[in-house]
Amino acid sequence: MFETKDDLIPVERRSDWVRLRTLVAVRWIAIFGQIASILVAIFLFNLHLEIGFFAIVIGASVILNIVASFVYPENTRLSERGATLMLLFDITQLSALLYFSGGLTNPFSVLILAPVSISASALRPKSSIFNGAVAITFVTLLALFHVPLHMADGAELIIPDIFLFGNWAAIVIGVLFLGVFSWRVTSEIHTMSQALLATQMALTREQKLTDIGGVVAAAAHELGTPLATIKLVSSELVDDLKDHDLLREDAQLINEQADRCRDILHSMGQAGKDDLHMRFAPLQAVIEEAAQPHTSRGKTVNLEVLGSEDGSEQPYVYRRPEIIHGMRNLIQNAVDFCETTVWVDILWSKRRITLRIIDDGAGFPPSVIGRIGDPFMRHRRSEKEVEKRPGYKGMGLGLFIAKTLLERTGAEMSFANGSDRHDMHLHAGRRSGAIVELSWRRDLIGVPEGEQNKALGENTPLKA
Repeated sequence: MFETKDDLIPVERRSDWVRLRTLVAVRWIAIFGQIASILVAIFLFNLHLEIGFFAIVIGASVILNIVASFVYPENTRLSERGATLMLLFDITQLSALLYFSGGLTNPFSVLILAPVSISASALRPKSSIFNGAVAITFVTLLALFHVPLHMADGAELIIPDIFLFGNWAAIVIGVLFLGVFSWRVTSEIHTMSQALLATQMALTREQKLTDIGGVVAAAAHELGTPLATIKLVSSELVDDLKDHDLLREDAQLINEQADRCRDILHSMGQAGKDDLHMRFAPLQAVIEEAAQPHTSRGKTVNLEVLGSEDGSEQPYVYRRPEIIHGMRNLIQNAVDFCETTVWVDILWSKRRITLRIIDDGAGFPPSVIGRIGDPFMRHRRSEKEVEKRPGYKGMGLGLFIAKTLLERTGAEMSFANGSDRHDMHLHAGRRSGAIVELSWRRDLIGVPEGEQNKALGENTPLKA
């Protein structure tokens, strides 16, 4: 994102582009390929390999994949550090395999370029340079130290030193070239995407300003005649009431206020005004604003202020559109699927702000709970769900938009069910359905203490 003075979140987190599930799937392919290569080398080419060492190295990859698959949700996106460590493991694992199978004499040594290219595409330059340097270091060590390949009869496979040096040079150059090339192309694509987004936002803002200007111009046109009449009549009264001081002062005040109305309309017509009082509000007020469109849909939406965990006062938070729109989508989803009631719990401390949205419905389907937040997500709907929401296609766009917007403000989100989806004791009015918990660091969305009571000054013209 383009960094601005008012931004509260880091500008860019490129590692968020990579899903853990993607790296796990690629690693499974690599594992099967490594096993197949070893079997072919042993049974087809009669090479003598130490199977025990290969089993340990490949087994480490299998264990890591199993842990990653069962511990983390399917839609987990890696942090910068997490992605760096995952790719560093792949470089280390492949280097260990090459060490026991001839080093750079092994034609599969070129595969070390794969994690380096992914790193350059998905991570920041600092992490990419680190992974590239580690890869070059391992390649250099493999050129000097490795277990030679032997045939079944004990004969050692040896290639001339010039070819060994050529393999080393080719891989090092490949690491540098592919790393720089991948980083450059990905950065240009990302920059263009952000530029298009900024253009769209600018056009949207301009359209809003145009609409505001049109309304103000229409208001000024409609009010122009009555204001002119008031101005004319009040001026005549000022002249006619020279001998009545009190009445003359009243007429003069009317005349001055007519001029003031004219000046206000003129200033609004130029660019509009930014109402500083609308920049932040108490946390409860912001949540009420987000929930308001869904409080009259036949379901009960209870906002429960659980209070502070450490005695601190209710925070004022910035009225960021991402928070309001994201919360509104989550509450809408809860209202859509609840039986009768939705609860929004509000609690805070000096360090964190936490919200929980709970309903008394059936909860999230087990088949999709790990993929909540992915767009265009579908699942087979029961007859009861079809009857309850006949026009709903269930593609997950609403939750995707809400998750994206809220995480952009720094929110940490988790999804769970209050009880088993097939619990036969579910009933209306019980907190047994879906649970969405959001948590922010207070300094990310909260107004600093004392700022909410500080004088704001005059409203300033909107900037296009």
